[in-house]
Amino acid sequence: MTDLELAERAPAAADPQEQARARRAARIKPMGALVLAAMALGGFYYWFSNRNIEDTNDAFIDGRSVVISPRVAGNVVSLDVADNQFVHAGQVLLRIDPRQYQYERDLADGALATAKAQLAAQQYGFEVAQKNFPALLAQAQAQLASANAAFDKAQADYNRQRSLSKIATSAQDVDAAKAALETAKAQVALAEAQVLQASPVPQRVAEVEKQVGQLQGQVEQAQARLDQAALNLSWTEVKAPQDGWITKRNVEMGDYVAPGQQTFAIVAPERWVTANFKETQLTRMRPGQKVRIEVDAYPDLKLEGHVDSIQQGTGAKFTAFPPENATGNFVKIVQRVPVKIDIDSGLKQDEPLPLGMSVVPTVSLK
Repeated sequence: MTDLELAERAPAAADPQEQARARRAARIKPMGALVLAAMALGGFYYWFSNRNIEDTNDAFIDGRSVVISPRVAGNVVSLDVADNQFVHAGQVLLRIDPRQYQYERDLADGALATAKAQLAAQQYGFEVAQKNFPALLAQAQAQLASANAAFDKAQADYNRQRSLSKIATSAQDVDAAKAALETAKAQVALAEAQVLQASPVPQRVAEVEKQVGQLQGQVEQAQARLDQAALNLSWTEVKAPQDGWITKRNVEMGDYVAPGQQTFAIVAPERWVTANFKETQLTRMRPGQKVRIEVDAYPDLKLEGHVDSIQQGTGAKFTAFPPENATGNFVKIVQRVPVKIDIDSGLKQDEPLPLGMSVVPTVSLK
């Protein structure tokens, strides 16, 4: 018999409030049981439907940003792009006054022409030296041979004059023969000295060749200066290294810019998601798993992607001052690890995704 039937069969004299309380209790018990059953069923469904997914709201759109800086100094004479303009690789962004660099290039070109002329003259001299120095040695050797022959003849004449009787010759002839002999002897000594002077032919040729090498080095230096001057002149036109959007423009017409000064940043079209998952969420996460991405700015935009890679280090590890857990009192904090998620589909040209926009990625762990 139910509690309701017992309440109806109770004596009429019973307290009406107690009877009402009993009836309410009889009705609430089955409703409470239904609510508990519904909560248990809902909890089981939530666990069942979410047991193979991991998500985080600590995620944002990421991409590549290239800082554009001039390589030479000068005044900006032409500014060819505007804020947030899309540019292509090789497109001129700004121009620096080129007159100084044109002058330096022309000066280097003239120095190169002079060095080449000097080298050409020295090369001709080297070719002449290769022929002249052996010829000079041969000439000196021939003169020495002639001098030796003249000395032998003078020696023979002198000996003949001395061997003749006083009747057949005279003192004057003897003296003349002796003088001729001394002259021939001196000519031999002179010819020997000339041969000695002309003998180091390889060394003298090598000396001229070394001078050619020195001038060749000067030509190469002049060529390098010309190349550098031409390169500096080309750098007066600052060009885009890749396709992308102009951002953070920090230059105006007429500004003086210096090498290394940041003038633009170019954001490349490539996009991905950097999601900072808790370390406890990485147990079953692997590269290649499918990801559903929701963008806060575009609730209707549904992106699909996959896990590309997991960073080999927590975000805190690569900060300027990473934590030193070996000092002080240690408090365990759940760390977050950046996960790179590539976007496979869903991007729209009319809905740009600036870097840093918040997203919510949901990784399927199946």
